[in-house]
Amino acid sequence: MDKKKVIMEQIKIVIDKLEIEYADEITSGIIQLIYKRYKNALDILENNKDIKQMNIIGGVRAYMDSYNDYNNPILGELYKTEKLIKNLYESECKINNK
Repeated sequence: MDKKKVIMEQIKIVIDKLEIEYADEITSGIIQLIYKRYKNALDILENNKDIKQMNIIGGVRAYMDSYNDYNNPILGELYKTEKLIKNLYESECKINNK
């Protein structure tokens, strides 16, 4: 599976968790911001738009700054996604700099 498909699957995992576990909070605050950014990132990837438009990096930090729930499994999913996206950015930069 290519990197973008792996990221799309990971983004879907986060979106699903947010919709289920944070249904009451998804319409405001930091959860809404994270949710909107993940929905936008999924749209970018699904429609082959410029990946530089994705704005997911920093979601882990934003969550941790807003909540004291450092053991919440959503953090692990957010972190995985950010790591995958950073790797994609790095590989895209290498391709474009050749």
